[in-house]
Amino acid sequence: MIGSLRGSVLERTDEGTALIEVGGVGYLVSVTPRTLAELEPGSSAFLYVHHHIREDAQTLFGFLSRDERTTFQVLINTHGIGPALALAILGTHSPSALVDIVATSDLNALTLVPGVGKKTAERLLVELRNRLNLPMLDPIPAGGGGGSTAIGDVREALTGLGYGQEEIRDALRELPSTAGASTLLREALKLLGARRA
Repeated sequence: MIGSLRGSVLERTDEGTALIEVGGVGYLVSVTPRTLAELEPGSSAFLYVHHHIREDAQTLFGFLSRDERTTFQVLINTHGIGPALALAILGTHSPSALVDIVATSDLNALTLVPGVGKKTAERLLVELRNRLNLPMLDPIPAGGGGGSTAIGDVREALTGLGYGQEEIRDALRELPSTAGASTLLREALKLLGARRA
């Protein structure tokens, strides 16, 4: 199994692959658009690699950080997510942003991923909640199921007030997870007001 590559970038393609030469051998590696932009032909490169083996093919997926590779592996081990979708998710959201998205049940952010509609996003939020290393932001309501949480209520209120998804996520990360919706909203507004001042 190939776990990493260090070598020279020979070329990159519009299909999201880079050809990395290591010791005279060229390895074709699939990467996100963000990673591809970093791989200048003629420059040296180091990539963490996931070596994906199927009956009919072997594919290398390359990542600039260990976190990206770990998140990719979590994604492809999740029901309904293959390597192409996992790469698309990481091409749209960094690992830390993805953790925030799942922790705050941010459906809109997940639907920004090409090929992910609302129903798929809802399923992914459920599937990923137990797989990603989430901060305890979003306690499950008593009785386990479908009611809305304090965090969800606060997010909805802040969205209605015109705050952007990213600033809402950043504010919610700093708040205590055990507080009620009214306390959370008051504290979030203080934080957001101070940042915009």
